[in-house]
Formats: sequence, structure tokens, C-alpha cells
Amino acid sequence: MKPTPVSIAWAALVALLCSLANDARATPDARGGFEVREGERGAVQGREEILEKIDIQQNLDARLPLELEFRDAAGETVRLGDFFGEKPVVLALVYYECPMLCTMVLNGALRAFNTVDELSVGRDFDVVAVSIDPRETPELAAEKQQMYQSRYRREGSKSGWHFLVGEQAAIDTLAERVGFSYEFDEETDQFAHPSAIMVATPDGHLSQYLLGIDYDPRALRLALVRATDGRIGSLVDRVILYCFNYNPLEGKYSLAIMRLLRVAGVLTVLGLLAFAGTSLWRDRRRASAAPKESTT
Repeated sequence: MKPTPVSIAWAALVALLCSLANDARATPDARGGFEVREGERGAVQGREEILEKIDIQQNLDARLPLELEFRDAAGETVRLGDFFGEKPVVLALVYYECPMLCTMVLNGALRAFNTVDELSVGRDFDVVAVSIDPRETPELAAEKQQMYQSRYRREGSKSGWHFLVGEQAAIDTLAERVGFSYEFDEETDQFAHPSAIMVATPDGHLSQYLLGIDYDPRALRLALVRATDGRIGSLVDRVILYCFNYNPLEGKYSLAIMRLLRVAGVLTVLGLLAFAGTSLWRDRRRASAAPKESTT
């Protein structure tokens, strides 16, 4: 159905209202929201030389190494490319025995997935979690996968969850490609790592990074729409995507003032044209009625 001026105006209004909404979520830092005040600093026992190496480099539009081989939750050898082709993919680099941060990343993603009612895992996008610990097994991956499948609770969604393990070479190649810098601390037998999820296009290109541990459902929805070039989502989603700019340093959308002004200008012109057309129609109607009144 062709958008009407009214629907376009409503969509632009929604974009403006969204920008004025008070978002109470914490703003992640430019390194991907790596927590150093409480949990992670304790985990690495204050070793600043490790923390300084932890970072997220946003390699937007980079093509993922889809040829890499991993093992899935059933222990079968799979290629990363097996999970691409038709839908966008939310990618998370974590490890399954992480004492805190990885669980916070996955839980934050789950909250966002549950809040985005119109888009569902398995139907509109897939989720791929890859362990950065080469010692972890498919059994651990299966436990995590079953946990998050059960917490999502949407019919037909189980096929969209994929938890993988792999060899060190494959993990390093994938981490380098997505710009995910992490370090293993032998003293604590744990990994120090940043926190983020990534959205990739159906053909395996990195489209967007969402940083931190608490992901704005609106940002996730727009990221998925963007990753599929607008093939999913409504007219309102596409107008909001046009009216907002993505800030890669913050992992958030902000209002694009110039774009909104252009939309407002178009709506103003449409309103003036509608007013002029209505006035002209009324004048003609009165003019056609005047001779009849004078002859009676």
C-alpha cells in the first residue's frame, strides 16, 4: 500500500516523540561497556596491563569469515556461514563459564529480544553465540542454549538460537575480524573482555554494534531493520531510521536534526497544499451556487 501523507506525518511524529523519551539506561563507554569498577576489576585482581588491552574496534561493513568451522551444541561441525543467508544475525562473543559479564551480556540481549514484540528469534533474525574459550565443550554450549531458549518462550524460536564452541585459531580469526580484543588471565583462569553484541546482515557483513550490557530495544529493532535494508519493519521504523543517526561510540541512536527538519518541511508543504486545495474547492463551490441563488 502506498504511504499517504497522513501516515508519513504520523511516522515523523513518532520519530520526534521517540527522541524526546527519557531513556533511563546507562550509557556504555566507547570500549564496549567493559566493567572495571566492581566485577571485572576483581576478576583480574587489578591488573591494569590486562585491562588496557580490552577494547572494541567497530569494523563496520567488514565481512565475517563465514568459512570458519565451529562445533554446535550437538557436537556437530558447522561453518559460521551455515547461520547466514536469509536473515540478519545477532552475534555475541562470550564464554559459557564466565562468572559475571557474559551472563549480563546474554541476559541484556534476551531482555531486548523479549521487548521487541514484532520481531522474533528464528523468524526474523537468528542469534549466534561463540565461546572465546577453546576449552569449553558442546555440552556447556547445549546448557546455555537450552537455558535461553526456555527463557525466550516464543513458539518456533528454538531454531534461531545457536551456541558454538571452537578451536583457538577460529576464535582468534573471528575476534580479530569483529574487533573484539580480549585477554586470558592465567592467575585467575578467566578472560577479561569487553561487552557488546553485533548485528550482521544476511550475507555476513557487520552492520552495527550495540555496546554495554543493557540494549535499548528500539536500537536493536532499528539495527535489525537496517541490517536487512528495510525489508523488515513498518513504515514508522523506516522513517525513524531516516530521522535518527547511529553513534558508533555510544552504540545508540540520536536525533538527526537536519533530517527531521527536512521531513517537517515536506509535511508543512503538504499541509499548505491541502489547505490551498480545500480553499479553492470551497471558492468554486460557492461561485457555482451564486447564480442559482440570484435567479430565485
